[in-house]
Amino acid sequence: MQYEQNTLRRLQIAELGILEAIDRVCRENGIMYFIDSGTVLGARRHGGFIPWDDDIDLGMPRDDFERFLEVAPEALGERFCVTCSRTNPHQAALFGKVMLAGTRFVTDETEEAGFKQGVFVDIFPYDTVCSEPDAAKRQRKRCMMWQSLSYLYHSKHIVVPHQGVLGAVEKFACRIAHYMVRAVLSPERINCGFDEAAMTARDDRKSDMLMVSSYAATEPFPKSMLLPPGTIRFEGIEFFAPADVEGYLRAQYGETWSQLPPEDQRRNHAPKELYLGE
Repeated sequence: MQYEQNTLRRLQIAELGILEAIDRVCRENGIMYFIDSGTVLGARRHGGFIPWDDDIDLGMPRDDFERFLEVAPEALGERFCVTCSRTNPHQAALFGKVMLAGTRFVTDETEEAGFKQGVFVDIFPYDTVCSEPDAAKRQRKRCMMWQSLSYLYHSKHIVVPHQGVLGAVEKFACRIAHYMVRAVLSPERINCGFDEAAMTARDDRKSDMLMVSSYAATEPFPKSMLLPPGTIRFEGIEFFAPADVEGYLRAQYGETWSQLPPEDQRRNHAPKELYLGE
């Protein structure tokens, strides 16, 4: 589906409400977080949402992420649902989500996986990267492998990088791989393998780098670029952000981060079904 402008804005406001609730819980419980990815870009370039964007991303250091998963279900209350792949065997994404109860945000992938996804905010744990280069390379490859296996386990309809004949071959290969992965793995095994890889360097005191393990293809960030978080205004409200916002944006999006992309590259995640509640 494509969004009508009014619908997109209503979705953004719903997500902003989720973010405000998360912010409250984190402040009350001493949990460190920062807005992440396109949310940072929107805050710095637009003062809020990127006009065509439809999601909010947060990052947390691993220990804070685990603490959030412990306290948030009760602290957020019945209006929200806290979910992750460890507690929901239908969730393919190996990170956390806070969803708004009584809403629906349905994609082909979530429908096929049986994942009842509502309007959400994504929460990405940041893990320490091994200080030894070869070990770091292995760590990142294993994280990418387990996240890919999770997506293949939960759906045979995977977004592929090419179009045309090559894209058709890739889609066929994904369908075959889906059945093979389901024959030999379980969600529990996938989560165990991923967590082991992601937290390989948890006690590596020499490391000064952090990564989003579920997107380990993205280059790691220096800890000092992210922590301790600063603040930034997003939609007129002050939230936590990476310590060096502009350094983060250059690392994530390149030197031209402040320029608007061409209209044909302004993408979002429009679902096949959206229900924002009463």
